Amino acid sequence: MPEKPEVVTVANTLQKQVLGKTITDCSVYWDNIIAYPTVDEFKQEIVGQKIRNISTRGKWLVFELDKDLLLIHLRMEGKFFFRNLDDIKNKHEHVFFTLDQCISFRFHDVRKFGKMYLLDKKDAYSKKPLCDLGLEYNDLELTGNYLYQKIHSKKLPIKTLLLDQSIITGIGNIYDDEILFLSHISPLRKGDMITKEECDSIIFNTRKVLDEAIKMGGTTIKSFTSSEGVHGLFQNKLSIHGKIGECPVCGKSIVKIKVGGRGTYYCSYCQK
Repeated sequence: MPEKPEVVTVANTLQKQVLGKTITDCSVYWDNIIAYPTVDEFKQEIVGQKIRNISTRGKWLVFELDKDLLLIHLRMEGKFFFRNLDDIKNKHEHVFFTLDQCISFRFHDVRKFGKMYLLDKKDAYSKKPLCDLGLEYNDLELTGNYLYQKIHSKKLPIKTLLLDQSIITGIGNIYDDEILFLSHISPLRKGDMITKEECDSIIFNTRKVLDEAIKMGGTTIKSFTSSEGVHGLFQNKLSIHGKIGECPVCGKSIVKIKVGGRGTYYCSYCQK
């Protein structure tokens, strides 16, 4: 699933191609992708609005339109393609936006897990899904003390807690492993056993890992692409996630386990 760096890469790529364009038509071929409002209302309300900006909130793409925010979550395999209006529909293309009456901007999702919301931008941040999100990784209020207050009474593994989008939004499975490896913390440690100093380390390494991943365009794992022809390079810099063999620091064997149902890579020697 795309995490914060991948979503930022998608937003940056699309900004160059769709800003200033008007949505002149909309077709929906898989209704479940439209989470709010109804499909008919979605199509009616979005037509005629110009795309003013594209940003992100956590793992959500945020398209600022004239009066609404279009929120899109890519989930497992969502991506975008630009086509000619008369190009044949691919079976995995589920939402079509016509831009300026001449470009077919298509949402492609093999798994059909992607979600879209169209919300009035005056109160979009006070409604679901945005109101449930925690701090961004680069928010100045995200400190070690903030994290400590959120987790110090929790009995869940720190690996699971860092995936909780209501605490820090945007961290997923890949970067979770990288952050804990750099922080020398076992993914199995419970939240109530993590010290304030370790929380400082986690926040420092969260910023370090995500900043570097964003600069490199994210991580290409399985089918992630930000759009046609755009691939992340951070997979070349991963220290632990997806690795088999020796730990790059101590030379001991990397261990793969399940934590909260998620495949997790760590070094049992470096990460106590």
